[in-house]
Amino acid sequence: MSTTKQRRPAVEGWFAVRDGAVRLLGTRCTVCGTPYFPRNDLACRNPRCAAPKDGSELEEHALSPRGRIWSYTDARYRPPPPYVAADPFRPFAIAAVELEAERMVVLGQVVPDVTADDLAVGMEVELTEGVLYEDEEAQYTVWMWRPGARAEEDA
Repeated sequence: MSTTKQRRPAVEGWFAVRDGAVRLLGTRCTVCGTPYFPRNDLACRNPRCAAPKDGSELEEHALSPRGRIWSYTDARYRPPPPYVAADPFRPFAIAAVELEAERMVVLGQVVPDVTADDLAVGMEVELTEGVLYEDEEAQYTVWMWRPGARAEEDA
């Protein structure tokens, strides 16, 4: 009899899966609208913002699930700890993606079946969840970029 492993985020609080949709979790200034990822809980760092600098103006914000590739490369070597790689190590693609609404660039792995040769600057991608590694107890997940953003609006 096989048991299904529990899925856990490899980095707690950086992304969430809600109703099947993956969203990065950052913060946004309620005064000027500046978004932050990873989350910023200290104070708005926008020098033009008139908000008080005590952090009270920051709220949790789910970032755009889609964007366009700004840059990309591949990882052909096993990253050092604390990164946990599959054994045996398999090279993977990494993309820097400019998010559609926030106009900020977020780095992340690309889904395993897509190589750097399949990518292009300006290509549309969307967020999905993928397994970074697993152990006896769980599968540890991260956000990943997948080419071919959906046409429908954000939920």
